[in-house]
Amino acid sequence: MQKRVKKRFIAGATCPKCQALDTISLYFENNVEKLECVKCGYSEAQTDDAVKSQTREQENVIGLFKPE
Repeated sequence: MQKRVKKRFIAGATCPKCQALDTISLYFENNVEKLECVKCGYSEAQTDDAVKSQTREQENVIGLFKPE
């Protein structure tokens, strides 16, 4: 059974891609904070500080795996 993700809308937030107001939702997926625009589909992930400090300059972190 898949765990349901609880999303919250951010009041007054503007999408950086489509500039729509009040369309940005915030949620956690695998302990990674993510933003998503429900209008255009723009998404952004905020990685953990520990991951950022271990990432080398020429690498991109896609996600962080933490078993539940």
